[in-house]
Amino acid sequence: MTDANKKTTALWLVLLAAAGTFALTMGTRQTMGLFLSPLNTATGLGLGSISLAFAFGQLWWGLTQPFAGAMADKIGAGRVLFAGVVLIVIGTVITPLMTTTLGLILAIGVLSAGGAGMAGPAVLMAATTRLVPAHKRGLATGIVNAGGSFGQFIMAPIAAALMVGIGWASAMQVMGLLVLLALPAAFLLKGNSLQSAPAGQKVVGTREAIRTALRNPSYLMLGAGFFVCGFHVAFLATHLPGVIASCGLPTQWAGWSLAMIGLFNIIGSVAMGWAVGRWRMKTLLSLVYAVRAIAITVFLFAPKTGPVVLVFAAVMGLSFLSTVPPTAGLVAKFFGPANMATLFGIVMLTHQLGGFLGAYLGGKVFEATGNYDWVWYIDIVLAVGAALVHLPIREAALPPRAAAAVA
Repeated sequence: MTDANKKTTALWLVLLAAAGTFALTMGTRQTMGLFLSPLNTATGLGLGSISLAFAFGQLWWGLTQPFAGAMADKIGAGRVLFAGVVLIVIGTVITPLMTTTLGLILAIGVLSAGGAGMAGPAVLMAATTRLVPAHKRGLATGIVNAGGSFGQFIMAPIAAALMVGIGWASAMQVMGLLVLLALPAAFLLKGNSLQSAPAGQKVVGTREAIRTALRNPSYLMLGAGFFVCGFHVAFLATHLPGVIASCGLPTQWAGWSLAMIGLFNIIGSVAMGWAVGRWRMKTLLSLVYAVRAIAITVFLFAPKTGPVVLVFAAVMGLSFLSTVPPTAGLVAKFFGPANMATLFGIVMLTHQLGGFLGAYLGGKVFEATGNYDWVWYIDIVLAVGAALVHLPIREAALPPRAAAAVA
């Protein structure tokens, strides 16, 4: 085998490990909305209390990311990923045994969400960025991001089928155990991001890197936009089954809608990974948020039939997590790969602050009004704001020669 073939094989092993891990962790997390109604029926806690547990999970997932990223930068991504997978399994398996709000917050919000944060985008994107050539990072992060979408596409119908076949509690536990398949990736993604600093270049410490980033207006605007992404994604992941049920449609439409989001997010993520090497990433992000605002507005006025719901899910899928490659790309472009896991982890924290509000407000608004309309209105306003806030970000245009080399 030639050196070129060895490098190509190594590259694909890295992408398979990172994308496969994201598929298992994200796929499991994104099916949890299917279990919200059975949890409510079994515990009698009320939709608001259970939404609080899911919302806390969104927040804790984000809070975990910067610390997980900092640990990965220092001790290596492999060890952090291993610990994260184990925590996801424990939290998911014990969730059906919880009968109180505090118990659900512990299982869903602390253990499962914390583990998913440790085995989440900040660590996976940083490991990928470190292990692939610079000119392939955009497409590589798009492929890794698509792995999470593929996991959702596969896991949602599996979870729905298991719920019918063996009951919701056993189905949730089986979904948790499937995450153990990600453990081998921890050995392929070992190493730390500080090793990626160019020879002879001084490595900036974590605190100094954070201080520098927080003084950068473009970095702050990027975080503000990602806050909106988190609100949107968490609301859909947690409450789309409820939205579909409120339309009077059978449960299977909810499972297939989540699967459609996952399927079309594969296309959106890979396409975005390809696009970041050819157009300004801030422009691509503005376009994604504008598409979301338009799609939600059209959905509100459209008849709520099964095919309409699937088309809406497909459009949402194209923009669902396609924000991740350009967001990660801008962080790397601003500050380089050395502290990538930490700095992208902080941006992920803003994403999950939005996710907390999206998941929690969905339940509270439905309890208060009997529908989700006001959450959709808020989502539209936030999406328009996110489309606008990315425009002032200072990003150099891709030089013509560099664009040609990428092509």
